Amino acid sequence: MTKERTPERTAKLERVLKLRQKDLTLVMANVHDPHNVSAILRSCDAFGVPKVHLYYTDTPFPKLGNKSSASARKWVDTERHDNTDDLMKSLRAQGMKVLATSCSPNAKPLRDYDLSEPTAIIMGNEHRGTDPELVEVADGEVYIPMFGMIQSFNVSVAAAVILSEASRQRQLSGKYDQPTYTEEEYKAVLEDWLER
Repeated sequence: MTKERTPERTAKLERVLKLRQKDLTLVMANVHDPHNVSAILRSCDAFGVPKVHLYYTDTPFPKLGNKSSASARKWVDTERHDNTDDLMKSLRAQGMKVLATSCSPNAKPLRDYDLSEPTAIIMGNEHRGTDPELVEVADGEVYIPMFGMIQSFNVSVAAAVILSEASRQRQLSGKYDQPTYTEEEYKAVLEDWLER
């Protein structure tokens, strides 16, 4: 059922769409908990990420509840991949720098990276982290510095922290002041949103 095209609704969609960061994305790599997937989608919408890549090779994509995730799923597009080559081809075609979340000695702190550049961040599986085949093809490894006894975040919390830092950097560099869509892309997406 198509929503009514009121001036207020149209104005809100236009305002949100102008803030979307087409050149910022997350990759959910075999994330299996539906609550984590839903929370990541909500964070993406909140920070202006228009699309998430779903990399599922050995874990089924979880069944998401209608109430908890429907609103975020409505405004965040997804692209599925079942192998590394397909994922990387898609990200490289968009000029993305690819960072893998990691706790290895090669990982650098989150703020060491310029997240105002076109960037994709791989969020790994809840139990084993980012799969080695993804770390191998990434441009860098990233971790969130922590100072407590616990040295890990839930994957959905980690996604929110990473996107918050990306948003901070992008605000400082003026990225939210300039639409990332071309005029044609903007019109096409707006028309699609008006029908949702």
